[in-house]
Amino acid sequence: MKRFVPVAALMMTACATTSPPAATRVDRALAAGPFASLPVASIEPVPDGWWRLYDDPVLDRLVEASLAANADLRVAYANLDGARAALRQAQAARLPQTTIESSLGIDNPANQPSASGNVPTTDYDLAITASWDADLFGRLRSGALAARADAEAQAAALDGVKVAVVADTVLAYVDLCGATRSLAVAQEQVMLQNRALTITRSQLAAGEVSPLEVSQAANLVATTKATIAPLEAAQANARYRLATLAGRPAGEARSNPVTCTAPPKLRTAAPVGDGTALLLRRPDIREAERRLAAATARIGVARADLYPRINLGGALGLLSGGLVATGSPLVSWAFPNQAPGRARIEQAEATERAALAGWDVAVLRALRDVETALAAYDAEVRRNRALTEARDEGRLYARRAEARVRLGDAAPLLRIDADRTLAQAELSLAQSELAVAQAQVALFRALGGGWRSGGEPLE
Repeated sequence: MKRFVPVAALMMTACATTSPPAATRVDRALAAGPFASLPVASIEPVPDGWWRLYDDPVLDRLVEASLAANADLRVAYANLDGARAALRQAQAARLPQTTIESSLGIDNPANQPSASGNVPTTDYDLAITASWDADLFGRLRSGALAARADAEAQAAALDGVKVAVVADTVLAYVDLCGATRSLAVAQEQVMLQNRALTITRSQLAAGEVSPLEVSQAANLVATTKATIAPLEAAQANARYRLATLAGRPAGEARSNPVTCTAPPKLRTAAPVGDGTALLLRRPDIREAERRLAAATARIGVARADLYPRINLGGALGLLSGGLVATGSPLVSWAFPNQAPGRARIEQAEATERAALAGWDVAVLRALRDVETALAAYDAEVRRNRALTEARDEGRLYARRAEARVRLGDAAPLLRIDADRTLAQAELSLAQSELAVAQAQVALFRALGGGWRSGGEPLE
């Protein structure tokens, strides 16, 4: 089979020890190219600590707390330790194996010849045995390569958990700030509408308006009040998520609540880099590439089983008081019935093909995630600008309607309609500001931002 290293492997460091097969269907030139050119994004590289672009000290502390104590990260670190231990085991298997054995025996005097009397005798044996698998056909070497790739895949998986933890923490904070902002808007609108309802009731008492106007004003107040409870629940939900992400019980959020007033905003266009940087940075792509390398190495393990295993062994010891030394090679070979071995090769090759397809899936999904997140972010920014204009016009409409009603130039219903329009515009804008911040988090998550591979190098 013709072979080459796929895009991600070409751009990886020298830790890529095997060359994956060439059946990838991803267009490497397109995958490494630029993303859609949109005003909300720049080609600047994505920083490791992308959340610091918001310049929010509270958010910085929350992310640091999550990275320090998150339970999912502890699981990932433990899995990495296990994979590195398996690597050390595979490497040690290539070295000579030694064993020390000893025994002590005491003979029953009744079983001894009469000349020996009734004095018991003892036998003490001591032996050192050594064996070494010559590994002429690379079975152990391929196993060590597979174990190394597994450990590197687990390190990439750890980075993937870091990306998720950072993005989830920022998203929870954004949701908290957005709910707080929307709650403040709703409460302000309720206060203004209550004031208008009081005036309308006074006008009813003076005979200036009918009960219809009072009912409509009261309905507007009740409708706006109904938005408050879900926003308070959203606040609590976000605080509970922040506590859990930092490895603390959710209930602690009630005693020491995180506070903020509005969703954080980027001061510049979001740095997104290009496809080349994405393939290097996305942990799931690196994990898939390393899983592919491990699967390729295990073909070598299966293929080596078709050939003889040669084990060189020897022993040196004191047996019954005398020094004894032995040495001999041991040859084992599953022949002529090699059908099980060839079946294992076919199984390993199928696993390799599945891993390659998994690499394709990871690359295609990463590219799709970024392009989709960019489109959603750009659309929400444009929608936010339109809603800002609508809010400004709504304020102008409310002021003019109030003035006309006060002068008697318009019916009181006009002011109620203007208040309803303004309330909807204010709440829609607040929700859009939250959606913009959520879109930014989704974009940085898709870009694989937030990880900084800091594990010690594999020996």
